[in-house]
Amino acid sequence: MSARFDAVVVGAGPAGSTAALVLARSGARVALADKAAFPRAKACGDLVGPRGVQVLADLGLQVPDAGQGSDLLAVGPSGQRSRLPAFTGRTYPGHGIIVPRLALDHALREAALAAGAVPVRARITAVEAAGRGRVDAVISSDGQRLAGQVVIAADGALSPVARLTGMLDPQAALWGFAIRAYVPAEVPLPLLVLLDASPWRIYPGYGWLFPGADGQANVGIGVGLGSCRRQVSLRGDLARLVALLGLRGDLSGDARPGPVMGGWLRMGGTGTPSAAGNVLLAGDAAGLINPLQGEGIGPAMVSARLAAEAVLAGPARAAPAYAEAIEAAFGPYMAGASALQKTLLRRPRAASAVVRLLTAPAVRRVVAGTWSIYWNGLADGACPRPSAWTARAVQALAVRLAGDTWALRPSRPLSAEGDA
Repeated sequence: MSARFDAVVVGAGPAGSTAALVLARSGARVALADKAAFPRAKACGDLVGPRGVQVLADLGLQVPDAGQGSDLLAVGPSGQRSRLPAFTGRTYPGHGIIVPRLALDHALREAALAAGAVPVRARITAVEAAGRGRVDAVISSDGQRLAGQVVIAADGALSPVARLTGMLDPQAALWGFAIRAYVPAEVPLPLLVLLDASPWRIYPGYGWLFPGADGQANVGIGVGLGSCRRQVSLRGDLARLVALLGLRGDLSGDARPGPVMGGWLRMGGTGTPSAAGNVLLAGDAAGLINPLQGEGIGPAMVSARLAAEAVLAGPARAAPAYAEAIEAAFGPYMAGASALQKTLLRRPRAASAVVRLLTAPAVRRVVAGTWSIYWNGLADGACPRPSAWTARAVQALAVRLAGDTWALRPSRPLSAEGDA
């Protein structure tokens, strides 16, 4: 099979399907390629933040089985809990949604196909270079050739397209790994659990317990790995988290999680440029997972819409236009958040002390609003209030400490084939 499109979108998760939907609704001829048969499950906390909810609203989409979530409980190493309030912003609602990726991804993909995107079942294993840093087509393992004026790679943290085009530098990335399972439980508010790995040495990540549909809560744990993407086993850590939640009364003592799924994280906009030639990277492929609290769905949908809009404004200038839009949307937050994550990983004792302080009763009442806004990357677009002002001040300080570390890197020369 060989076909030519205005845009080829690789990956039909939230980023890819959002990009395909926006393009197809505007009359573009779009291929939406993915190696999986849908619907399919994904390793994820299943929580979509306010910016992602706003994209869904702007697109006029309602996702079946989605529950609304607002405030979140941050639990410190000593068990102290801080309720992080949700605020309505100027550019986003005052809530997120909680929905299994099985349902969310299927709904977004179906909307894209209904708008005219062409579904392609394909595992991309090679690219056909067109010279001057451009890609003429992507090639699948079974020989399908999908050519397009622009390629939007929304194919995950390990992004085969980014690797095949020389855009991925693993040693410059901020890596993480997370696993999740479903467990029978009724959870009133999402829990984000900050743990000590040993007394007064913070665990280099966090656990979570989020509400779910049909009495099935989402329990998981993620770990930051810095620039080293090494193999890790988190099943023991997940078992200890479940036991701890049982002791604290958040789960029943005999709670038994179901099958475990895991996946790689690439955070902070690291490891790749957002665009090069005629290839645009969206969502996890661009490393846009929040380095502090791990959300990826909202940034994926925001970046995907920006990618589609850049293509619609003119394919020839899509890459620089998209890179500028990504810098404006994510640069200020991601720079500082990445630097903070690296600092916390290097100083586990200090990190444990900071988290204990933030969740202490006398302090949490003062800082909860600021923590909520900054932690969730919502300072830009927040409505005027003291917690928003202090969140913006924290963001500005973090950016100053980070320096120019978030600046986009030029891509390496294109290669022609691989084994994704």
